[in-house]
Amino acid sequence: MATINIQPLFDHVLIKPSKAEDMLPSGIVLPDTAKDKPQMGEVMAVGPGAVDEHGKTIPMVVKVGQKVMYKKWGGNEVKVQGEEWMIVEQKDILAIVQ
Repeated sequence: MATINIQPLFDHVLIKPSKAEDMLPSGIVLPDTAKDKPQMGEVMAVGPGAVDEHGKTIPMVVKVGQKVMYKKWGGNEVKVQGEEWMIVEQKDILAIVQ
């Protein structure tokens, strides 16, 4: 399969979501339709940063490889090599997970 190189623009971030849980702590197996979409993932690519009204680039806070939490309804889903990934604005990232 060919390698896809995606470079987000401005302050957008490409995130590979973590896998949704297949089983509840009680042992009940969840079907795909009942799973919550994950709100955590790994940063795969970042844009160069937003540009303010004076033309100055605002640097990015997140970096490739970091684990992050992002807003549930933020961003856009994109297909990358058959997987659903997210492109979100940096402002929709809530936290960096250590």
